Amino acid sequence: MADPRGFLKVRERELPPNRPVEVRLRDWKDTHAHRAEGQPFLKEQAGRCMDCGVPFCHQGCPLGNLIPDWNDLVWRGQWADAIDRLHATNNFPEFTGRVCPAPCESSCVLSINQPAVTIKNVEVSIIDEAFARGLVTPHVPERLTGSTVAVVGSGPAGLAAAQQLTRAGHTVVVYERDPAIGGLLRYGIPDFKLEKSHIDRRLAQMEAEGTRFRPGVTIGEDISWDALRRRFDAVVVATGATVPRELPLPGRDLAGIHFAMDYLTPANHAVAAGTPDELPEGAPSAAGKHVVIIGGGDTGSDCLGTALRQGAASVTTLAIGKKPPLERPAHQPWPTDPILFEVSTSHEEGGERTYLASTVEFLPDADGNVRALKVAETQYLPDGRRVPAPGTEHEIPADLVLVAMGFTGPETAVLEEQTGAEITDRGLVARGDDYAASLPGVFVAGDAGRGQSLIVWAIAEGRAAAAAVDTYLQGSTELPAPVRPRTLALRS
Repeated sequence: MADPRGFLKVRERELPPNRPVEVRLRDWKDTHAHRAEGQPFLKEQAGRCMDCGVPFCHQGCPLGNLIPDWNDLVWRGQWADAIDRLHATNNFPEFTGRVCPAPCESSCVLSINQPAVTIKNVEVSIIDEAFARGLVTPHVPERLTGSTVAVVGSGPAGLAAAQQLTRAGHTVVVYERDPAIGGLLRYGIPDFKLEKSHIDRRLAQMEAEGTRFRPGVTIGEDISWDALRRRFDAVVVATGATVPRELPLPGRDLAGIHFAMDYLTPANHAVAAGTPDELPEGAPSAAGKHVVIIGGGDTGSDCLGTALRQGAASVTTLAIGKKPPLERPAHQPWPTDPILFEVSTSHEEGGERTYLASTVEFLPDADGNVRALKVAETQYLPDGRRVPAPGTEHEIPADLVLVAMGFTGPETAVLEEQTGAEITDRGLVARGDDYAASLPGVFVAGDAGRGQSLIVWAIAEGRAAAAAVDTYLQGSTELPAPVRPRTLALRS
């Protein structure tokens, strides 16, 4: 145990301060600072961990992170051991430590009657300190098996599966249709939440270990799915859930209404090119516009931060439901992950948040562009349905509308057409208890088989699917399999 009286001596959480709003809105850099040298309180915060006899933070984390272990090691200043414990269960703590909503903290035993341990901040501080100290090195396999594996998709699930299988001695090739590796980590999440240098340095490690990357290749077009299966001994489908949820209302076809990813992706491309103010031709921009974001989740928050940096005249976020409570409600007791009102770094920066807002119609101007939304107050019916309340309609001016209502599932049409792979009634790639699809030698990991979920679930499934692939190729495996597959999507 780190400090037997730590949780008694230090009763409050303390996190590193964010960069000032007026400063960070002028660039696209990370809003946080995570290096331990800038956090004199980090040791005390790690020392608040009680090393519980039954650490419920483990059940909150799909990866099974050894949280009390590395809290203790941080308190002792043993950074090399801390990163070893962290990497034992998590391939990419630099990602989860930045963009995971930290369900582990909701399960922290200390949070029963005190603020939870700052688990997420300790985690990201360990990996940042490890990179700074040169403690993250390639793990080259001792022998090669002679088996080949194709991983389709380079998001967290695909990368986790690829790294595990490479370290098991298989020859792994990762295919990505975008021009650079990373999936939504690179093109969906803005740099102010996840700077792409964190992806690049991890890819450098993976390349040194032997993983091969093939960006700019669309499986199903450049290479057919059947050809890929013939070329490799096993295939991992980790394409994510990229089909956006539609909002079929009158006026939806007006110019100026876009899905969130159609807005975020070109913005991230421009930032990557070093010219954030020079968007690709035809890409939507928020500069000087009244922006309305439909959806109050993480993707909507990313749209908000991006719009503010592009110089939007105003930004309004609409959420159809009630404003969540500030404290854990009685029907969501510890150690469940409650739905609470949260203020992201983007919300700190500006914009308005409106709850109980049901969009009724998109209103046009004379040129066929959106000029406003007709919005009504949400009414809850006895059967749980949410409908617009009659007589409460009003208009909200809008030059740019971003639909950020989540995703319904993966793109499966080409896979099904070319291979006959079984698709579930929810539009997911069907799989069994061993992550195997209905096709021999094909496995499914992450959101493609689970539905829209969290980054920790993606990495956990990537690791588990890698163990299943290794068993399929070798008859047995020593790779860990942290979770069994599920096809139920979690709350985003």
